[in-house]
Amino acid sequence: MTETPAHRIGFIGAGRVARGLGTALTGAGYGIAAIANRTPRAAADLAASLPECEAMSAQALADTCSLIFLTVPDDAIAPVAQSLDWRADQALVHCSGATEIDALAPAAEAGAMTGGFHPLQGFSGTGETPLTGCTITVEAKPPLSDTLERMVDALGCRLNRLPPGKRALYHASAGYGAGFIHGMLAEIAAIWSLWGASERDVLAAILPMTRTTLETIDRGGIAETMPGPISRGDTGSIRAHLAALSHNPEADAFYRTHALRSVDLAAKTGRIDTSTAETLRALLRPPPSPDAQ
Repeated sequence: MTETPAHRIGFIGAGRVARGLGTALTGAGYGIAAIANRTPRAAADLAASLPECEAMSAQALADTCSLIFLTVPDDAIAPVAQSLDWRADQALVHCSGATEIDALAPAAEAGAMTGGFHPLQGFSGTGETPLTGCTITVEAKPPLSDTLERMVDALGCRLNRLPPGKRALYHASAGYGAGFIHGMLAEIAAIWSLWGASERDVLAAILPMTRTTLETIDRGGIAETMPGPISRGDTGSIRAHLAALSHNPEADAFYRTHALRSVDLAAKTGRIDTSTAETLRALLRPPPSPDAQ
């Protein structure tokens, strides 16, 4: 097992991330000494679930802990960092994917090390979210980066290093694999509702297919394993899809946008030839608006 350093670890913020990450770190051999939260009851509840952990005020935690995870909402990161006194022999790390590290500037100005530690994982809030195998993005300078990377290893996670200035881009791209899936499924549910199918019907039908697709991508790559009529150059099916969606401009635009990206993937791997790719693109490009005619 990875040797754990003797940091006194605290969390400011007692929400889903703190509960999930705190529980996982405890299981990996890291003791969580203290929890602080704007709502004292939430801090007390989380502290009670962790061995030898106590709830205290944020400033008391900053005064007594050497490695502090800031797990508050993104908009609160800079104000919390500004509101507390820091010192040179400690580290302050936020767990936001999008917020730049310079939001922790007040701690850095006091001599503290600062960094980011972002599990690329949704948290349920129960403390039971498994982290093993997920990616954790670390942004920090040595020696803090060494400490955080050892944590990633101890958690059984995959390390992703991020250079300064790329957090918003990184986080936006991650949303394609998480939050946008909900939008995709909602779009499917809206179409299925046209013949009376329920959301439960959609999930029962689509999720097994989606899981299989993800497993196939994992084994064979993104472009190489793409299924469906575009990967086969089946222009007849695409014409039928567009005709069926033509009554709904929003659904039509949604389909065209994503299908056009799929043409590029199919062409990239040679699944379709140049002529077929251009035929598909011509079919899928949005029709000119009446004002443009």
